[in-house]
Amino acid sequence: MTPIKLRPGGLSDLDAINDIITRAIGTWTVSERVKRLSLPSYLYQPEDLDHLELLLAMDGHQPAAIAAWEPAESKHLPPGQTGLLLHGLYVDPDVARSGLGSALLNACQDAARERGFKGVLVKATRDAVGFFERCGFMRLPVMSQDRDYELRYWLPCAEPLSPRPQP
Repeated sequence: MTPIKLRPGGLSDLDAINDIITRAIGTWTVSERVKRLSLPSYLYQPEDLDHLELLLAMDGHQPAAIAAWEPAESKHLPPGQTGLLLHGLYVDPDVARSGLGSALLNACQDAARERGFKGVLVKATRDAVGFFERCGFMRLPVMSQDRDYELRYWLPCAEPLSPRPQP
């Protein structure tokens, strides 16, 4: 098995990143209209790079998956916790189930641990719930309908379970 290569993403990668996102959203089990209307809100813009950390999983010399994260606001976290918000995790459908998403998720958890955070928060789509649950994320209760995203999941930082790919 070829080792998974990870590298930071940047401005020059935005077209490839947004292509991956577009292709991934194309697989969602929602109507084509919902995909079309929601897609622009998921695509990254240059100004997003001011506060998001982007990490790419490579398929040869081409990006094939992307993860983006930033520190989470405390109001979205479990009480007393600190964490990174996994803003986005997208895998090109042509390489789905190849371990790229898991490698990026492991890297996000490593980044949280390195920064002294207690875990990783994700606001999942319905299609992604199974993945995050298989990865050990726990669903957080909705305490406030006005504030809490319905599908919030939390993964406490634990010691790494498997070797991590090198960036």
